Amino acid sequence: MVAVQLPPIRRALVSVSDKRGLDVLSQILIDAQVEVLSTGGTYKALRGHGVEVVKVSEYTGAPEILDGRVKTLHPKIHGGILALPTPEHDAELRLHGIAAIDLVVVNLYPFREVIRRPGCTFDDAVENIDIGGPSMVRAAAKNWQRVAVIVDPEDYALLGEALRDNGNRLPEALRRRLARKAFAHTATYDAAIATYLQGYDDAGEAITSAAIGERIFVVGEAAGELRYGENPHQEAAVMKVAGADEPASLAGARQHQGKPLSYNNLLDADGAVSLIRDLAPLGTAAAVIKHVSPCGAALTPGDAPLVEVYARARACDPESAFGGIVALSREVDEATAQELVSTFLEVVIAPAYSAAALAILASKKNLRVLEMADLLAPPPAIAPLRLRSISGGLLVQRDDQIAVSAAAAKVVSQRAPSADELVDLEIALRVGKAVRSNAIVIARGGASVGIGGGQTSRVEAVRQATTRAGERAKGAVMASDAFFPFRDSIDRAAEAGITAIIQPGGSIRDAESIAAADEHGIAMVFTGERHFRH
Repeated sequence: MVAVQLPPIRRALVSVSDKRGLDVLSQILIDAQVEVLSTGGTYKALRGHGVEVVKVSEYTGAPEILDGRVKTLHPKIHGGILALPTPEHDAELRLHGIAAIDLVVVNLYPFREVIRRPGCTFDDAVENIDIGGPSMVRAAAKNWQRVAVIVDPEDYALLGEALRDNGNRLPEALRRRLARKAFAHTATYDAAIATYLQGYDDAGEAITSAAIGERIFVVGEAAGELRYGENPHQEAAVMKVAGADEPASLAGARQHQGKPLSYNNLLDADGAVSLIRDLAPLGTAAAVIKHVSPCGAALTPGDAPLVEVYARARACDPESAFGGIVALSREVDEATAQELVSTFLEVVIAPAYSAAALAILASKKNLRVLEMADLLAPPPAIAPLRLRSISGGLLVQRDDQIAVSAAAAKVVSQRAPSADELVDLEIALRVGKAVRSNAIVIARGGASVGIGGGQTSRVEAVRQATTRAGERAKGAVMASDAFFPFRDSIDRAAEAGITAIIQPGGSIRDAESIAAADEHGIAMVFTGERHFRH
């Protein structure tokens, strides 16, 4: 379409659920001498701010009906919005007595906020599905050639500036930008509705199974800048997923200090948060992550000094901890902060920090210090979805969660684990879930002492873990994320001094592994639950 010189903004329709900044918008409309149409609560609010406003029902000659469900669905509204700036459309508007609407300021019923409220029913949610609002927004955005649409109160100041600078006209580039934002707004809104409705069956009952539906709706909004991706030549960004049912959000974490987070920082931090959430229910926990895999973790039941727990986690592999990511389950105090700054770290994550701790951490100006107040929020009833991209598609699965504890695992060896061994087996099991497959974790005294992961051979992962543990493997326990295909791993563990092993079982050679454990006096338990992490 050939660009035309539009007349100044003469008429606006304003209907907003989010009334932030309405005083600012009111003054802009008054200064620009814009005729304003409105409905319901917005009409009253605008009048309260001194705007001469006309009710939509008076303008259209049609009353609001069906408890307000029908207010703006009228040809005088949608004709005024959708008419192109052409002689033919202008003539048709005159024929039907329709006035052009040049500006639409609309945001939608708070559907996403309503469904998050405790006690929200299905009927409550459905009643908060906006119909007229999205219709007006989409109509105005489609007709950006003539109409400007605003869905975000943060854009009111931009509107005022543009009107002042352009003789009450809005430039084409701005109308295009606002239209893109409007379609993104309605797309996000519709995705939230579709996602919510997929949680209910045909009888209107909430679906309690973890089954994944036929469709998935993902809407991301920029949550921060990344300098680059995994490597400097790769473009990258971090997006916050709208409506994600996550107990803790890295995208919403507060960064107290340090350089901007990198793509790799966030991947590592995500692994650290996941591991701490697995360990924290058992006590005070600390974890060190490097290259998306743990290089140390420790746990002490009760309220042990955090600094001691962190020091034991780092001691598993202090060399690899250099340049790592640390996650902690409690507020960081002064003593722990002093210990943290004694090692070069990229990121520290905790639910809170004391003022003294923040002052100490500030001495390392490049250290990213993240506060996640919701770090230990209870997990949702159904595990959240995890997505990974492949060429032309997405892989979708539920988050891996541990259902079978060490204490509930089946004893398959002649000797059962002792109470102390069970404690360490549980820790090794939880840390192993976070290690890249093939994963082997050796634990002793409430801390990992040797980790082997990312190997193409399970016995090689055992060699790696036992080598790193060294003398600390004597009297320690071992966890494997999947079954042992041969007895060689059991023999290697016995040579190192391992006394108990936890694994899923399920190999056609399980009997050989059990026999090997019995020969060496090793206690072995099967969980029947694999925890691969590719």
